[in-house]
Amino acid sequence: MLAERLTHDLACVLERPDLRVIAGARRIGLDTALERAFVVRAGGMVVLGAPCLRKPACAPVVLRHALELARLVEAVPDDGVLAGLCAARTAALFAELDGPGGPSGPSSRPWWHADMAAVVPPGADRLREIWAELAGLQPPVAAGCADAGAFDRLAARLETLWTLLGPAEQLMAEGGDARLAIDPATGLNHYGSSHRPRPWAVTYASSTASSVSERGFAGAEAARLRLVLGGLTGDGARVRAEMVAEVRRRIADHYGMAGTQGVVLAPSGTDCELYALALAMLGSDGHPVSNILLAPEETGSGVPLAAKGCHFANDTALGAQVAKGGLIDGFPADTLLLAVPLRQPDGASRAPAEIDRDCIALARGAWQAGRRVLLHRLDLSKTGLLAPGLEMLDGLAEAARADGVPVPDIVVDACQARLDPARVRDYLDRGWMVMITGSKFFTGPPFCGALLLPEGVTARLREGALPAGLADYCHRAAWPALPAAQGLPAGENVGLMLRWYAALAEMTALREVPRPVVRARLARFLGALEAAIDADPDLRRLAVPHPARPPLADAWDDRGTILSFFVRDPLASLSCGDDFAPPEFVPLGLEPARALYRWLNADLSRVVPEGADRALAGQLCHVGQPVPLPHPMLPGGVAGALRLSAGARLVSGEPSHDGLLPDLRMDREIADAQLVLAKIGLILRYWERLVAADPVQTYAPLPAMDTGPPVILP
Repeated sequence: MLAERLTHDLACVLERPDLRVIAGARRIGLDTALERAFVVRAGGMVVLGAPCLRKPACAPVVLRHALELARLVEAVPDDGVLAGLCAARTAALFAELDGPGGPSGPSSRPWWHADMAAVVPPGADRLREIWAELAGLQPPVAAGCADAGAFDRLAARLETLWTLLGPAEQLMAEGGDARLAIDPATGLNHYGSSHRPRPWAVTYASSTASSVSERGFAGAEAARLRLVLGGLTGDGARVRAEMVAEVRRRIADHYGMAGTQGVVLAPSGTDCELYALALAMLGSDGHPVSNILLAPEETGSGVPLAAKGCHFANDTALGAQVAKGGLIDGFPADTLLLAVPLRQPDGASRAPAEIDRDCIALARGAWQAGRRVLLHRLDLSKTGLLAPGLEMLDGLAEAARADGVPVPDIVVDACQARLDPARVRDYLDRGWMVMITGSKFFTGPPFCGALLLPEGVTARLREGALPAGLADYCHRAAWPALPAAQGLPAGENVGLMLRWYAALAEMTALREVPRPVVRARLARFLGALEAAIDADPDLRRLAVPHPARPPLADAWDDRGTILSFFVRDPLASLSCGDDFAPPEFVPLGLEPARALYRWLNADLSRVVPEGADRALAGQLCHVGQPVPLPHPMLPGGVAGALRLSAGARLVSGEPSHDGLLPDLRMDREIADAQLVLAKIGLILRYWERLVAADPVQTYAPLPAMDTGPPVILP
C-alpha cells in the first residue's frame, strides 16, 4: 500500500506541466530507505527518498532540484561541484516563486536555500559549508574539485554566473518592467498571466497577454539550459551573443526578410514606438518630428508618452529607475504628438474616409511647418480596427514629393500580429517600419517585441548616434551591428531572449499549419462564438468591420479575430423595480468591467452560495483586459468592453491535445469559450455577493473547500 501511495504521489507531482516538460523522458524512481530527499545516480537516474516522501508538499521543489542537477552533472561531469551549486541556486529560486506561504514554506526548506536565493552569491567559506550538504545528492566529484582552494575559484565563477541561474519562469519575468513581476499571493503578473503553463485555465486573452503554453515553456527552458551550459563551460559570452543573433534571424525568417540587419529586439510594443521615433529623428536632417498616432486609447497605455520621447513607466527594461513622463536624454522637447481618433464620441467607428482626411491634413500641416512627419498605420487596434487606408498613404507620399518635402516615415503598428507574414513583407517592401510582438496573436509571454526595418531606414544607422537615453532601455546586441547603436551598453536582455524563444515555438507551430486550414479553424471558432454572444441577452457585441486588406490567396487575416463585447450592468436592471419595463441595455462601466475580468480569472467556488454551479464558478477563465470606450447609455461615462480573442494556439493546438482529431479539438475549444460566457452569467447572478468578497485571481484553482479557509462575507 505504501509503495502504491508513493507512486501515486510522484505521478501527481509529475502532472505539474512545468515539471513534466523539464522531466521529459528521464527515469525517476522511489526509495523509502534513502534518508536523503533525493539522489542523482550515475547515468542520470533521479531517485526520491524518504524525507521528500514524508512531506509531499515539498516534492515539487525537491524534484526540480533533482532534475536540474541531473542535467548539469551530465553536461559537465568533470565540474561536479560547480554543477551542484548551480542546481542548488535554481532550486532555491524555484521555491521562492511560491512565496513564503507556499506549500514549501521557509520552515520546510533546507537552511542553505536563503544563501543560494540571495542577490549575491555566498563567499568561499559559506560555499564549502553548503557543499557539505549537497555532496551526497550526486555522484562523486573528480579529485581536486572540492579541495582547500577550490571554493575561492568557485566563488569567482559563481559571481559571473549568478544572474543567469534560476528557473525559466523567473528569468522570463526579468528584462521588462514591474508589470512582469509575479505576485506570490496569486502566482500571476499584472496581466493575470503566468510564465508557467496553466492548461487548466480557459484562455482567450491573446489581445492582451497569455500564460505560456507547455510548447512555449519547453522552448524557453531549452534556451535557458543553453545559457547555463555555456556559462559552465566558460563560453557564456559567445553563447549568449549567438542566441540573440538566432532570435533575430528566426524572426527575420518568419517574415521573409533577407537578413537580420533589419530586426531590432524590443521588450514591448511601447519600446518599439520609442525606437521608431529615434529612427525618424535620424532621418529628419535636424527638423523636429510630428508623430501622428492613430487611436492612442486603443494601443498600449504608455504609447502616447513614448511617441513624444518620454519615459512611459517608472522603470525601464534594464532596471533603470526613471521619472514617468520625463523627457528621455537625447530626445528633443519639440516633438509633437498628434492623435487621430478611430471612434466617434458615442463609441461608433468613424468612416475610413474621415480618418484618412484627418491624417492628410495633419501630415500636410506638419511638413508645411518644416517638420518631419512620422505617421502610423494601426494594424490592428485593441478591438480590431485598421487605419488609415493604403491608397491614402500612397497618395500622401506622392503629395509630399509634389511639395518638394521628404516623404513621411510610416510605421505600422502590427503589435497584435493578426496578419499574414506576407502582409508584413509587403509593408517592408514599401519602405515602412513594422512593429510586431510575439506576445499577442502568437500567445508568447508578454513583453517580447521587435521593430522591423526596411533597408532605407536601416541605412540611417550607418552614421550618427541613437539618443543617449536609450542606454537605459536596450543593449547593443538588440540592434543591427551598425555605428549608430555603438553607444548602447554591451550585453543581452536574457529575459527578453527567453520570452522570444517561447514565442518562436508558437510561431513555428503555426507556420506548419497550411493556410487554408488556419482560415477554416479560425472561421469555425469565430462564427460559433459570434452566434453565442449575439444570442446572450446579457452581452452586446461591438460591431467592428473586417480588416480591409488587399486580396491574398488563402488569407486568414481578412476577418476579425478579436471579439469585443459589452456586458449588461446587473445593478442597472435592479434599479428599475418590478413595476417597470426592463431598461435598454446598460453596459458595465470601466471599473466594474475590470472587476468582472478579474473574477473570471478567479476561483469563485467558495463565494457562490450552496446550490450554485460551483464547478463553473471554480473554472478559471482568462480574457482580454477591458478596453475603455464611450457608450451612449453612459453619458459622460466610459464602458469597458471585454474581449475574447482567437490566437495562434487555437489553430495549432497544444501538446496536451495530441491524439485529438482536429474537429473534436475545435469542438472543445468552442465549448471552452462558451464556458467563459456561462461564467459571466453566473457572475452577474451573484454580483452583489462578489462585490462584497472581491475574490482575487489565482494561478491554479483553490484547494477543495474542506481544506481551505472560508471566505468571510461582510
